[in-house]
Amino acid sequence: MSTSPDSLQTVLDTAFDGLRLGREQFVPQLKPREVGTVTRVSTGIAKVSGLPGVGSDELVKFPGDAYGIAFNVDEDEIGVVLLGDYWHLHAGDEVERTGRVMDVAVGDGLIGRVIDPLGRPLDGSGPLMASARLPIERSAPAIMDRAPVQVPLQSGLKVVDALIPIGRGQRELILGDRQTGKTAIAIDTILNQRGKDVLCVYCAIGQRASAVARAVATFREKGALAYTVVVVTEGNDPPGLAYIAPYAATSIAEHFMEQGHDVLIVYDDLTHHARAYRELSLLLRRPPGREAFPGDIFYIHSRLLERATHLREERGGGSLTALPIIETEAQNISAYIPTNLISITDGQIYLSPTLFDLGVLPAVDVGKSVSRVGGKAQRAAYRAVAGDLKLAYAQFEELETFARFGARLDEDTRKIIAHGRRIRACLKQPEFNPVSVPAQIAVLLALGAGLFDTVPLERMTDAEQAVDKAAAEIPAPVIERLDSADTLSDEDRETIIDIARRGLEPFQAQADSATHSAAGTRAGETE
Repeated sequence: MSTSPDSLQTVLDTAFDGLRLGREQFVPQLKPREVGTVTRVSTGIAKVSGLPGVGSDELVKFPGDAYGIAFNVDEDEIGVVLLGDYWHLHAGDEVERTGRVMDVAVGDGLIGRVIDPLGRPLDGSGPLMASARLPIERSAPAIMDRAPVQVPLQSGLKVVDALIPIGRGQRELILGDRQTGKTAIAIDTILNQRGKDVLCVYCAIGQRASAVARAVATFREKGALAYTVVVVTEGNDPPGLAYIAPYAATSIAEHFMEQGHDVLIVYDDLTHHARAYRELSLLLRRPPGREAFPGDIFYIHSRLLERATHLREERGGGSLTALPIIETEAQNISAYIPTNLISITDGQIYLSPTLFDLGVLPAVDVGKSVSRVGGKAQRAAYRAVAGDLKLAYAQFEELETFARFGARLDEDTRKIIAHGRRIRACLKQPEFNPVSVPAQIAVLLALGAGLFDTVPLERMTDAEQAVDKAAAEIPAPVIERLDSADTLSDEDRETIIDIARRGLEPFQAQADSATHSAAGTRAGETE
């Protein structure tokens, strides 16, 4: 098909007329740009002059797509906390205002991803598919928008679910010396949320890359990455990234909470967060206070943890449960940062290095641990056994300490000590091995009924596994009532105890035979 020269000329004339008309109608949009100059660059911070209109916490842009947050807004210069790599910055570089605060990508596309606090993917799985962006600093929900914490969040750990219960919307501190199993408890709790319609956010603050890789590999292996977002800053990242990491992770979690989901967030750990903030404050010449921490060190954690709550049904009914982790030194839980966080949170789980050295894992010190929400967020079946169990365990620990002096003990005291040792053996639990609610209640009821007292200590692990298997025989109506009933009825209690007794029959027979043989030996010696 050929085109005549006249028609081609007509098309060209029309196109040129359109371009001429567009050029005549174009009105340039003049936008003022406020540009400053870097006067000094230090480790993690920069001093900038020439931005008179910048606001506090405003995001500023440096050359090479580097960003920073305006922290100190003084009359002569601005102290900026740098985010990301800053090695290429020099005095004299231009700095530009962005007119917005630091925000982070949120949405369902983040589930299953490993990202940094700036929203950059670290898992090599392509770009993020975010639905919105939220500021990392947000106000906590108002009191009238909150609902009481009444629904339990099962950790899968018997010692926690029975004695230190956690509710959805609660803030429960995990603290202890280094290498006592703090992260293991948090990871076990995340693993136990599989199939329970709870989304999880794991925020690693200043952790070793190997530790983060191990945690991510565990999530992937156990299928937990399908409902978890991992926010990571490594130990060699700038302190500014470590500072904003928990706030960015909380905004990601809040997005899910506002959609009506139940969310669990783990901050691992806030010791590194406090130290990063102290480093930034000292570099910015802010006045130091106790232990060289700045005066607002309490506020940076309180405004973070107050965002964890349970919303009213009118606000969607979602919840955000926080498990902050803190590291103590030489078991000093009355140090500055631990006491700050203990006063902010709704209870604490204290891990004892003494128990850890004895092989009692998880090494939870029941005497120093507490849940201030307590039984209000605990199933009735747990409430029915938790009080007596905690009292018996406390009596055992006191008498065990007394017995170490070689005092002569009466028969009742020996029974209390023997029963307490079996409680401690039942509260032991391997890592990455959460226990279901029916199995936990069967073991706890069997403990309360004294069914384990005749089992030799070296056979306690096998006996507990036998009760776990027997718990599969608990009738479905009884299991439903365990979840919904306000009280544990006597009939349900007897049903579960009978099932546990049948599971322990082989061990009872062994114990009886051992008792008879010992009695025969003593009788022969007497003759």
